[in-house]
Amino acid sequence: MIREANALDKIPILKFCKDTFSWGDYIDQVWDFWLTEGNFFIFEKQSPVGTCHAFYSDDQIWIEGIRIDPNFRRQKIASELVKHAESIGKENDTLSSFMLIDTQNTSSLSMANTLDYNRFQTWNFYSLLPKRNLNYDVHFEKSLNRQLYSHYVKSWRWLPIDDATLSIFYKQNKIVKSNIDDKDSIAILTDSEHFDKTLIVTLFSGSQNTTLQVISFLQNYGMEKNYERIQILTKEQLPIFDSLEHRISFHLMKKSLA
Repeated sequence: MIREANALDKIPILKFCKDTFSWGDYIDQVWDFWLTEGNFFIFEKQSPVGTCHAFYSDDQIWIEGIRIDPNFRRQKIASELVKHAESIGKENDTLSSFMLIDTQNTSSLSMANTLDYNRFQTWNFYSLLPKRNLNYDVHFEKSLNRQLYSHYVKSWRWLPIDDATLSIFYKQNKIVKSNIDDKDSIAILTDSEHFDKTLIVTLFSGSQNTTLQVISFLQNYGMEKNYERIQILTKEQLPIFDSLEHRISFHLMKKSLA
């Protein structure tokens, strides 16, 4: 009943992935990428009625894109898809599994809790428009303390920060830091793999002053690098700033597989 997705599944799956959120859905834009990447699972009952994608990295699973045909909900199909993804991870001694759920999505949160996922962190999504802004004082960080920063966001996946990743970030000037009165704010910059001209920022806010410095830099950086949109993911509530807009909040859910 659960199998790998193929190209023929796209049309029937997208039929029930149009109005998932108030603004629509993004599955149509990532479909080809996930299909190429693999671990794109389909739940089939004569025809495809559910799907999810799993990304395996180091010692964790990232579970995303759970979608169920409205006519087949409340049949624990989502749970079966998640357990299938977990079983593959367990075969490879994966230690933990993560998923991101809207704080207002009570049904998905209930499903995750039933599967023994616990709320690990809460994150906020902000959008920021690129704009010329030279009023900032930041530098590119070359020695990040891994004890303080465990994950970063890459194409809306919370991935572990390791030494190899940091080395690449240092060389590419992808870590920005502002320090004022011994308070640090750190931003990790990545390009979206799914959406053109989109900068994704993992922001660790240490104070309002340092955060404003980093946001000012990001706005100008986005303009200089020709980005059309800047997406900021942070655990903190950010101060009011120009075009900065809070869009939605998520719970990062975690389950130990050991």
